[in-house]
Amino acid sequence: MTWTVREITTEQVQPIRLAVLRADTPTKETRFAEDDWPGCVHLGAFDGDRLIATSTWIPREITTQPGVPAVQLRGMATLQSHQSRGVGAALIAAGVEHARSTGATLVWANARDAAMAFYEREGFRIEGEGFVDATTQLPHHVVVIDL
Repeated sequence: MTWTVREITTEQVQPIRLAVLRADTPTKETRFAEDDWPGCVHLGAFDGDRLIATSTWIPREITTQPGVPAVQLRGMATLQSHQSRGVGAALIAAGVEHARSTGATLVWANARDAAMAFYEREGFRIEGEGFVDATTQLPHHVVVIDL
C-alpha cells in the first residue's frame, strides 16, 4: 500500500508520540526542545485523512563525526494498528530525501533496541555501545545511515 507522507506541525505529532513512544515509559512528555529549531521538519504518514505515523528531522551533527552535515531522526512513531505495513519505511524514505535536500550526508538516531530490526532493514547501521535513555529508561543504540 502507498501512504501519503507530508510535512505536518509540531502540534500534530504530539498525540502519536504520546500513544506510541510514551505508552511504556515513566514520562508522558512528548515535546522535544528541538521541535521548533530552524530547519526542523515534522513528517506525517496518512491513511486517507487519518494521521497514522510521525517522524521529526532535525539538522544536527552526530558527536562521533563533527563537521559532517547530518540530520537527526527523532520521534519515529507508527500507530500499532498500522505497524509492519510499510508506513515507517515510507517515512524513512521521505525523511532521507529531505535530509539529502539540505545537503546532509548522513542521518542518525537514538534508536530503541526493540525497534533495531526495523532500522537495520531500512539500511541503518549500529554505531557504538548501547545505552539506557534517560527519558524513557529503555535500551537504545545510535544508528546511522550514509546518504
